[in-house]
Amino acid sequence: MTVRTRFASPSECPAALAAFGPDPLIVCHNDADGLSAGVILEIALDRSGHHPRHRIIGKGENAYSPAFQTELGKQTMGGVIVTDLGVSTTPLKPGTPTVLIDHHVPTGVPEDACVISGIDDDPVPTSSLLAYRCARALGYADDLLWLAAIGIIGDMAETAGFPEMDEARERYGITALRKATALVNAPRRSASGDASAAFALLQKADRPKDVLSGLYPETAALLAARDEVSRALDEARKVAPKIAGRVAIIRFHSPCQIHPLVAQAWRGRLKDRIVIAANTGYRPGWVHFAVRTALDLDILAFLAEHRPPGADEQYGNGHRAASGGALRSDDWNAFVASLGFDAAMLIHNETDAA
Repeated sequence: MTVRTRFASPSECPAALAAFGPDPLIVCHNDADGLSAGVILEIALDRSGHHPRHRIIGKGENAYSPAFQTELGKQTMGGVIVTDLGVSTTPLKPGTPTVLIDHHVPTGVPEDACVISGIDDDPVPTSSLLAYRCARALGYADDLLWLAAIGIIGDMAETAGFPEMDEARERYGITALRKATALVNAPRRSASGDASAAFALLQKADRPKDVLSGLYPETAALLAARDEVSRALDEARKVAPKIAGRVAIIRFHSPCQIHPLVAQAWRGRLKDRIVIAANTGYRPGWVHFAVRTALDLDILAFLAEHRPPGADEQYGNGHRAASGGALRSDDWNAFVASLGFDAAMLIHNETDAA
């Protein structure tokens, strides 16, 4: 039976999962919010008898790309839960019960899916917080609160006013939560982008201090990733911005996903500019970039206005105040030209990109 797309609250999650069969798949982002949401959902579904698998979207991947659809098409699963990866018109696996748990601005709505989104709430709950509320609707989940807090802090929503964050702060201590969040976020920013150790550590730990203690071997992998990212960030901080009109671009070359960190750092220094941190070394043949601004401006609308013809699903998603994307070199050149930058910002070959 075909089920039309519907928007639901976390309390309706049990009803949405009623259509699931055996061996469902959880697909999540590799940052602190996505990983926490994925772990919360995996534990909650396992407790309710669904016994899911998980797939973390890694470096250079997109859940709505043809390549990922092909990957899922080769697998058998009783349902798909997608969290912290946006909401798109593209169905991940047609004919399979699908639930999307997400807090990003939708680019469209897929057919035959249940969408649990807080995009119209004020404040907008993170994906991990939505996942925690879904878990509570499924049964006992109080011990998963700290995971929701990790995701909230990771998405810089710590002071948004969520009562769950206040409770987690009292129960676990804000210092431990912040340190654990930073560590969990490190692997996805490393050159490999492999966050599997972070996911495994969150699965094993019972509280944020377990993430930091060294009780589990995964902590060492996270610490190594943190050090790698720190070194890369120190180098990128030496690069001066180039400015054209109201836009400032900081372009550098690193295999690490540090462009969001660079953009956020310059946002506070260039408060009258739209800041773009562009990384030519993250993936060969591509420019990955992050956009931030202190201006009262919708970044998604700004990017839509300057969207180059060849941009795909990796361009201009996320939040009104924090977005970015990935463009091939030719499309990057069209993009920066539309912003008013001269030939010095164009990329013609690998030497230019370095």
